[in-house]
Amino acid sequence: MATENSGPAINEETTVSLQRSLYDPGYVNAMSHFYRGEMGRIMVWRQRLDITTNWAITSSTAIITIAFSNAGVPHIIFFFNLAIVWVMLWIEARRYRFYDAFRARIRMLEAHFLVPMVMENRDLLQGEWKKLVCEDLILPCFKISKLEAIGRRLKRNYVFIFILILVAWVTKIFLHAPMAMNSVSSFYGALRVGHIPSWLVAFVFVGTFLSVITITIYVSKKSSGEISEFGTHRSLWRI
Repeated sequence: MATENSGPAINEETTVSLQRSLYDPGYVNAMSHFYRGEMGRIMVWRQRLDITTNWAITSSTAIITIAFSNAGVPHIIFFFNLAIVWVMLWIEARRYRFYDAFRARIRMLEAHFLVPMVMENRDLLQGEWKKLVCEDLILPCFKISKLEAIGRRLKRNYVFIFILILVAWVTKIFLHAPMAMNSVSSFYGALRVGHIPSWLVAFVFVGTFLSVITITIYVSKKSSGEISEFGTHRSLWRI
């Protein structure tokens, strides 16, 4: 009988000890260092994102300056500008997936560790967040797809760069055209550069515009993004 009754007692003692060790100084100290380390890691990836964006802006600025400074420069130079920006977007989307993967750990710690600490409520520690974090530490994985990463970077930065390039491209054609353009057919004819036919230039121009707009709108509807625009109690933060 003593053996049978010892089971529930041991379970209760184990539960109490786990609850007591939940905010053990050693545990809290380890989690604090873990949080600080993950925060430093995402800041490094954040800086890498800024670098690729700066490259895209710098290259676009240089090409636009060259195109408008000399009338002899063909407008097809913007084709290479688009290619450079697409490459930068692809690289930045890959970096953003790494950034988002580590950011997810930070959000997990903030929601399930820091919030209960601030609220002093152990009941908020719900779910299997510790197991999920440990599994991600053992076998890291991306949290968003490549398309979603591209869409997020387009929405935040690159859509404005692409629009600027396309506007500059059209302006270049109108300003430095060999003949006056007073109709759609004359504009279409001005798209031709050397052996490059007008239809190919128009295809690149329209294809880029439609791709950028479509991906941006699609991802905006399917993804909530990193942070919401307005909180439920936003007025409480007016200091």
